Amino acid sequence: MAETTTEGTGTIEALSLVPKAEAKQSMKDFKSDQEVRWCPGCGDYAILAAVQGFMPELGLAKENIVFVSGIGCSSRFPYYMNTYGMHSIHGRAPAIATGLASSRQDLSVWVVTGDGDALSIGGNHLIHALRRNVNLKILLFNNRIYGLTKGQYSPTSEVGKITKSTPMGSLDAPFNPVSLAIGAEASFVARTVDSDRKHLTEVLRQAAAHPGTALVEIYQNCNIFNDNAFEALKDKQQAEEAVIRLQHGQQIRFGAPLESGLGSKGVVRDSLTGDLKVVTVTPENESQVLVHDAHAPSPTTAFALSRLADPDTLHHTPIGVLRSVDRPVYDTQMSDQLDTAIEQNGKGDLAALLAGGDTWTVVG
Repeated sequence: MAETTTEGTGTIEALSLVPKAEAKQSMKDFKSDQEVRWCPGCGDYAILAAVQGFMPELGLAKENIVFVSGIGCSSRFPYYMNTYGMHSIHGRAPAIATGLASSRQDLSVWVVTGDGDALSIGGNHLIHALRRNVNLKILLFNNRIYGLTKGQYSPTSEVGKITKSTPMGSLDAPFNPVSLAIGAEASFVARTVDSDRKHLTEVLRQAAAHPGTALVEIYQNCNIFNDNAFEALKDKQQAEEAVIRLQHGQQIRFGAPLESGLGSKGVVRDSLTGDLKVVTVTPENESQVLVHDAHAPSPTTAFALSRLADPDTLHHTPIGVLRSVDRPVYDTQMSDQLDTAIEQNGKGDLAALLAGGDTWTVVG
């Protein structure tokens, strides 16, 4: 990991045992010799390029970087990274990565997953990785559809979504991955968009520097089965009213023109309900516009921000780092426990444990 990173007025130190690279690296060093095989126009290409371009910034030996994936279009990712990697089991990438990160603190472990892989069959593994605060970086590609199995609705598809598996429209209320992560006490939660490489890279930079689990939801376009699902966030004119760019220490304002404040929107707290709401900024209410505090100990405001986005129209969607707080890291705590146990009791004897007094012999 990077030694330090600064964001706003805070400094996060991410001490790491991962060996550094001996020579300067480039994007080319992280490209594998495998042909990239996604549908032409898929948003995964943009994410792959951003990650490959960002990796040299870490300055880590690529032999000590691991990408673990589950099942889905996004899960082909490890093949295309010139690092170690594992294409694992449907939904189980966080579990496998937890074992790897906990037993090998000399590795930088990244999980690549999708909305179906992570939030359906893998939902339980995801929330437990988040609550434990394992030293993982989880990239959750959200295209609101099952792409690999050809267009069924997913856990993030909007209500009424007509797909091959919901011909009369989905009845399920969709998950909000960011809300779910904050509710699971994740210590780092962010959202970004596949086509905004500058923003995506900055979020990756902050996630990599964070000690513990960092979940990054990436809105990713599936141009075959769910094209233009995030058009409101990408079209320049629509994005001015739809996208709320969060910056720690800055007022939460958006819309045009920001410079003068005329006609711009802002997020305030309702004095009656305590909820967050969007208002047109005026000289009278400008002082009430919230200042974003990604490092606030309480997750209350971060959760409220995550609920601003309309699930159907994506109106008022926050992107950026919603929460980044310090919490004890699971890997470090486990290592400390093991060291203490060895100091107090010496190294264990596995054979003696297996043949201990609580075992049974079954005679046929």
